[in-house]
Amino acid sequence: METWTREQWEVALKESTAALYYLYTPMCGTCAVASKMMEVVSVMKPDMPIGKADLNYVQDLAMDYEIESVPCLLIQKDGIVQHKIYAFQSVPYLLEKIG
Repeated sequence: METWTREQWEVALKESTAALYYLYTPMCGTCAVASKMMEVVSVMKPDMPIGKADLNYVQDLAMDYEIESVPCLLIQKDGIVQHKIYAFQSVPYLLEKIG
């Protein structure tokens, strides 16, 4: 899972049929657990473009996508954000949502 800028996310929206963008903040305890789950997801989905970003550095994206809290996982398919996940219940749950 690479750290992406907003521009890299927008490229993934245009060039990939599906992509994930994981948003977090370093001081968020729940994000620490979610980050571990996302590392597992990235290993299980090696062909899926997956990026992450500290929300403090992409605040305009938070406004545009109406991000309510962190952690947040944006799941896009065919250039459209299909899901915004805030409750990272389990790795199987995330994999089911990703499809």
